[in-house]
Amino acid sequence: MKSTTKIASIAFCIVLASGQFALARPDLRRMTCHEAQQMVKRNGSVVFTTGPYTFSRYVSDRRYCDREQATFPQLGPTRDNPKCLVGLECRQPLFSN
Repeated sequence: MKSTTKIASIAFCIVLASGQFALARPDLRRMTCHEAQQMVKRNGSVVFTTGPYTFSRYVSDRRYCDREQATFPQLGPTRDNPKCLVGLECRQPLFSN
């Protein structure tokens, strides 16, 4: 019975570890500008790691924002361009129409 419990514990740890790895955000700094742009275009919305303790959400168009938000160009640091236009950012406009 001990070996069965041990095997089950090992299997659980492997599943847990692989699940956590799958949830890791893509690191914008390790991608080229084109790769990052294509990922946003393909997925519509991506949360990238942008620094050691920072992350940011990039969207392809306004459909991925709340109704009262607008889109603004959003730059990010990629492997080949420190100011790559990766996608758009959703935020509240300063003035309403």
